[in-house]
Amino acid sequence: MAFEGAPPGHPHPLPAPKGSRLPDQRHRGAAHAEFRPSLLRYVVCRDVTLPTGPLYRVAGFQLSLPCSVHGYEGPRTQDFEWFLYRDNAGGRQMGVVSTRDKGFPYAPFQTRVRNGEVRVDRDSGDKVRLMIQRLRAEDQGKYECYTPSTDSKYQGNYSATVTVKVIPDTLQISYTRSLTGQPTPEGAELTLTCSAGIQSEQLTHLSITFGKRGGGAGSPGSGAGGEVSTVREIISIDKLLGVVPGRWYKQRYDDGEITLEKRNGEGGLGNYVLKMKAVLPSDTGSYFCEASQWILDPNRSWQKIAQRTLDIGNLTVQQLAESMSVVSSPKGEVTVQLGSPLILSCEVQGLPPEVNSGLLVQWMKRGSVSSDSAAGGVEVEVARLSTDGVVSWGDDLSRANGGSLEKVARARYSLKLFSARPSDSGVYRCVVSVYAGRRNPDPSIPATLTQRSEGVTVNLRTKDVLVSAVAQLPRGPLLKRGSTITLICNVTVTTTGPAQAQVQWLRWPIPEPLGRPPQGADAGTDDAAPVEEQPPTVVAVLMYDGVAQIFINNSEVSVDRLTPVSYRLRVHAATIEDEGMYSCRAEAWGQDPHGGWYNTRVKAESNSVTVYLYARAMDLLLIPLIIGISSALFVGIVIIATVTCCFMRRLARRQPRK
Repeated sequence: MAFEGAPPGHPHPLPAPKGSRLPDQRHRGAAHAEFRPSLLRYVVCRDVTLPTGPLYRVAGFQLSLPCSVHGYEGPRTQDFEWFLYRDNAGGRQMGVVSTRDKGFPYAPFQTRVRNGEVRVDRDSGDKVRLMIQRLRAEDQGKYECYTPSTDSKYQGNYSATVTVKVIPDTLQISYTRSLTGQPTPEGAELTLTCSAGIQSEQLTHLSITFGKRGGGAGSPGSGAGGEVSTVREIISIDKLLGVVPGRWYKQRYDDGEITLEKRNGEGGLGNYVLKMKAVLPSDTGSYFCEASQWILDPNRSWQKIAQRTLDIGNLTVQQLAESMSVVSSPKGEVTVQLGSPLILSCEVQGLPPEVNSGLLVQWMKRGSVSSDSAAGGVEVEVARLSTDGVVSWGDDLSRANGGSLEKVARARYSLKLFSARPSDSGVYRCVVSVYAGRRNPDPSIPATLTQRSEGVTVNLRTKDVLVSAVAQLPRGPLLKRGSTITLICNVTVTTTGPAQAQVQWLRWPIPEPLGRPPQGADAGTDDAAPVEEQPPTVVAVLMYDGVAQIFINNSEVSVDRLTPVSYRLRVHAATIEDEGMYSCRAEAWGQDPHGGWYNTRVKAESNSVTVYLYARAMDLLLIPLIIGISSALFVGIVIIATVTCCFMRRLARRQPRK
């Protein structure tokens, strides 16, 4: 803002032609005052600004000086002229570059302006930058940014100056080992060391960045044909000594897969060590190390004043899937005698010996003798060996004492079932998950690669087993509520060698079409299946080893073995809920040569026996008794009421008349 007018006796300055430069007004203040006796007005004045100096910049690197103007009249696009006052020039000015006059530069700058080394970059109509690509020692001095006038009056400041100090280039960078481009296996550890330092009299800071150009066909962000046009920062130590991971590597840094540390080196240099614990296929590319020198300007902003980039070399990561395979033995089909040991081997081939990887080994099985075909059914886990060497078994926990899974050599594993059972038949496959470069990975980290072996079909020679079962209800008095229900199941197991039967008692509700038996009968035998198919209720089981299991809680139930072929079920103090159709299901168990028992999966189900409970005599007399007592009470009350009424009437007649 400015005051218009002039004090008494002060001549009013005449306006100069637009675009002319008045040397004596280059450094006028941002406000100009003119006084009149009775009028005081504010007007907008031109103001040119440059950064606060002095500015220290490094020889051989870029100089960028922003200059802006505001509070002006005229077009939005303003012209700018740059002058230099060298320290050894005795205050003489030197034209550097102009936005309106190509012949403006003085001789020392003419060639540099023509080849673009010195130029003016325009940010907007009233904001520009003086750019010197390669600063020289003789470029040190005071720089002036001048804006030719487009105003109707000279008001404000038309130029600004800043001092630039040119300091020597002392930034050094080197590396200790370059990448040769030879294939590196996936999961291998990568270590890169970059040495850097500065020897400056000014207080400057150093930052180090490791980066990568290009990448493999499978890397994130790769384009068609696997080409990558962007440069990605991996990790850096910034000017304030903070470790900053790149955007694409932050998760791996948080997981501890990538680290960067500074170590003291020789000759005042620092050694910066980048470590990747396990390289990925996406890490393929050209690696570089970048050192930058920073300074804090007087306006409290950090400026990069020097930078050097050093190519370390190319890295090619060989994917694990290209070399790894899983082979199981014996191959094809194998037949094992029932009760004999079953041994299956699994070998992981093509693992790089220099990569310390964790392996998760699983044996999976599909199908069994109970399925229609060996290839059918659901695939289940038999056993697994975790990366930390812990063995766990699948659904069949009894195998924990009847088998083993162990590592017999490097990348070779053996599954052994001490005594083969009929349920062990099926198609076996070895499944190996590799955690490349991670010996004991976190459970949340996915496997690098999972591969399966060819299937091994296991057949078992089993004994011929025949099972039959017959259920019956012993003859006796009518079954009433509160009586004990006794059922007998006769089981016959025909086979060679020791065998036992496991008997299961089942109960169905009495179907409606069957109805109740005629008066005088308490049970019947029906060899056919129930008319209405309903899921049975398991009452009790007598295991092959003599252990009884009771499955209903509302009745007192016991099971026992009367003879080698007879099994008994008793339901004590039976209630109406115990009525139904009962049958027994027998399952044969055999004994292997090692004394262990196994389920032959041969079973038979008996005929069904219908059990109906009659009411007790006490229950039958209860209703007549209640009715009789109720009737007697009613008659007695009526008689007493009638007699009382008659007596009161006669008593009323005998009273004398007054």
